[in-house]
Amino acid sequence: MLHYLYGMSEIRLSFKEMCAKFDVTPRTLRYYEYIELLTPEREGRSRFYGPREIARMTLIMRGRRFGFPLEDIRQWLLIRDEQGDQAQMRLWVDKASAQLEELADQRRQLDETMAELKKLRDDVANTLA
Repeated sequence: MLHYLYGMSEIRLSFKEMCAKFDVTPRTLRYYEYIELLTPEREGRSRFYGPREIARMTLIMRGRRFGFPLEDIRQWLLIRDEQGDQAQMRLWVDKASAQLEELADQRRQLDETMAELKKLRDDVANTLA
């Protein structure tokens, strides 16, 4: 069940709902709060996540999916808060370009490792034959 702000249409998610929506463990969500990537509203012991925190979590999850370190993600979020969307998008383009190069390098290394393993497997299989 989604929680709503009284008199407003903005959605607020509880801690449990936030974990379910983004398929993360409570430990992960608490860690993101601990390192100040997220700052939920607190009501007593309860935490609620509004549109800003949901948008930030979406960016965090997208960044993690693409292999970005949490520190890079922190920079995007900080730049957006301090300098706005345009600055964030410029940084995103730079970081995405660098990440694409890194992933291409990892792919080359993986291809080389697979070719080497296949050759060794085939050499051993031929020895057994």
